[in-house]
Amino acid sequence: MKDMRTKMQHRAKRNRSRLKKLANGQPRLSVFRSNKYIYAQVIDDQKGVTLAHASSLEDGVGGKASGNIAAAGAVGKLIAERAKKAGISAVVFDRGAYIYHGRVKALAEAARDGGLKF
Repeated sequence: MKDMRTKMQHRAKRNRSRLKKLANGQPRLSVFRSNKYIYAQVIDDQKGVTLAHASSLEDGVGGKASGNIAAAGAVGKLIAERAKKAGISAVVFDRGAYIYHGRVKALAEAARDGGLKF
C-alpha cells in the first residue's frame, strides 16, 4: 500500500506532466503549502532557475497567522510584484498535489489581481 507522501508525489508529477504540454516555454508558478506557511516560486524549467519567490515567513506578509487565507493572498500579491519586476507577465500555475481550494485558490487569485496572467 502506498503511503501519503508517495500519493502526493504521484499527483504532483501527474499535474506537472499536463503543465509541460501547456507551458510553451512559459515559467511556472509553483505553490507549496505546509500547515503553518505557504510558499510560491516562479521557476524557469528550461534553465532550472528560480526567477522570483515569496512566502508567508517574510516580514509583514503573514503576521501572527501566516497559515490562513489572508496570508496566502498577501503572498500572491507579493509574488506577482516580484515576477513583474523580473519581467514576467505570464506563467503556468502549478498547484502541485493540492486541490484548487482555500489557500491555494486565494494565492492564485491574488496573483491574478496583481497582474500575472495564467
